[in-house]
Amino acid sequence: MQFDGFTESDFQTFHIDGLDERMAAIQNRIQPKFKIIGEALTSDLSSMIGTEMFLHIAKHARRTVNPPKDTWLAIANNKRGYKKHPHFQVGLFDDHAFLWLAYIYELPEKNEIAKKFLNHMDEIKEKVPGDFVISMDHMKKDAVTLDEIDLKKALERFRDVKKAEFLIGRHIAADDPIVKDGDKFISLARDTFKTLVPVYKLGYE
Repeated sequence: MQFDGFTESDFQTFHIDGLDERMAAIQNRIQPKFKIIGEALTSDLSSMIGTEMFLHIAKHARRTVNPPKDTWLAIANNKRGYKKHPHFQVGLFDDHAFLWLAYIYELPEKNEIAKKFLNHMDEIKEKVPGDFVISMDHMKKDAVTLDEIDLKKALERFRDVKKAEFLIGRHIAADDPIVKDGDKFISLARDTFKTLVPVYKLGYE
C-alpha cells in the first residue's frame, strides 16, 4: 500500500458524531495512512538523529465520551511511549494537517529543556524559518509564527507553568494541494523534521 495523500473525507472524519463512530473512521481512514507515513519518517529520523526512533499511533484510549477533535502519529526515541519524551508528530484537525516537534506537559524534564532553549534562542531563530509556527497547547488549533511570537515569553511560560507545552513546526491547510499528494506531503514532513532535528538535539545537550 502507498500513501496517496489525505482526502476531504479524512478531514471530515472530525465532524462524525459519536465516539465509536468517529474512532472507527479514524481507524479505517486515517491510521493506515499514518502507518505508511510513520514508517518512512521513523527510518529517516533514526538516521538524522543517530539513535533508534519508534513509531506510535494515537489510540485515544482514555476517551470514554467525547470523540477526538484531532489525531496523530508520534515518533520518539522510546519504544513504550512518547508522551513523556520529546517527539515528532504528524496529524490532522478538521481544517489542517500539522507537523510538530512536540514537548507536551507530561514531559518530566521540561523545565530543564526550557532552560536550554532559553539559552539557545538565537540559535533556534537562526535554524528555524520565521514562518514555522509555535503552539503552547497541543489540544488547541491556535498557533503563532516564530516571526510573530515573543519566543522568550513563550519559553518562560513553558518552563514555569506545569500544563504549558511547546510545539514547533508547520500547519498545512486542508485545501493545500500538498496535503493531497502523498509524495509531496511526506517530502514536506521530512524537510520540516530535518529543520527541527537541531532543536531536538539542543534539548539533550
